[in-house]
Amino acid sequence: MRRADRLFRLTQLIRGRRRSTAAWLSERLEVSLRTVYRDVADLQAQGVPIEGEAGVGYRMGAGFDLPPLMFSAEEACALVAALRLAQPQMDPALAAQGELALGRILSVLPPSVRAQAEGLALWVPANGPDAAILQRLGLLRQAIAGRQRVQFCYRDAGAQGSQRTVRPLGCFFWGQVWTLGAWCELRQDFRSFRLDRIDALATQDSRFRHEPGRGLADYLRHAGAPAHALTGGGG
Repeated sequence: MRRADRLFRLTQLIRGRRRSTAAWLSERLEVSLRTVYRDVADLQAQGVPIEGEAGVGYRMGAGFDLPPLMFSAEEACALVAALRLAQPQMDPALAAQGELALGRILSVLPPSVRAQAEGLALWVPANGPDAAILQRLGLLRQAIAGRQRVQFCYRDAGAQGSQRTVRPLGCFFWGQVWTLGAWCELRQDFRSFRLDRIDALATQDSRFRHEPGRGLADYLRHAGAPAHALTGGGG
């Protein structure tokens, strides 16, 4: 990769995340940590408002923008493939927005690139979760975004029910089932709940604030998530 291309990609990687560690950037760019440090310093010297430092992580300062990107045929195919794989597992509202976003991207591509992406010979059967689970997924997604507590009746593996009020943190798909990662106010600890065992799900008007030790990154650490998941932009 030419250095100019690498600097452009480095800028895009930092721009696209809340905070990026040098280790994560070196892995994505396939260069050494020393090269990342040097490239960041060069970009800063050229006036790119990259904030942060080695050992802490980097983020892009406010007000920085670049011209719209043009995707290669391979990148466009990857976007089509990703959406086709994900759509059967999404709630209907999110799936529709994904289709709309992809359409906007494809509409500005050269005809040959668009034709190659739309003709990608990769299809996924529409055999995702049933409508009730997708409805719960949509409600939870909105509750997570709005930091709203949710309450529900939960049936464990032995079919024993309990009433729960939780702070929803993230939804996770495991190939067969969706789970909710949350801070459970009944247990005063992190818990994971299968969406197919949740009944009478409802949001509460009360909103929760971020508290140290009870956020998504804390849940991921509690669950033993790999290091790259902890630096994936959640908070």
